[in-house]
Amino acid sequence: MEITYEDFRNVQIHVGTVLSVKKNEKARQPSLVLEVNFGKEIGVKTSSAKITHNYNRENLTGKQIIAVCNFPTKNIAGIVSEVLILGAVEKGGEVVLLHPSKKVANGLEIY
Repeated sequence: MEITYEDFRNVQIHVGTVLSVKKNEKARQPSLVLEVNFGKEIGVKTSSAKITHNYNRENLTGKQIIAVCNFPTKNIAGIVSEVLILGAVEKGGEVVLLHPSKKVANGLEIY
């Protein structure tokens, strides 16, 4: 299905820095709960993500990620997930997160 450029412009994709990471103990599939700082305008948002194959608290804290910030909130195993963190999904279901190639300001929009 094709979308228009205007459709794409309605998706708010931004850069944020991971502040904290913990396991989502109630999730059926192994998941992590991330608090991400998207800067002054967007603020700190929470997300639950199935990314445990490649990521943990040690290698995520302080890392910049890219996320869709204008989806409605979704309750995922007791966690109010406010953003959708973006990644490439390999054949086995393992996620490789998208991130800037160099450090940039939190909140920058992705075009």
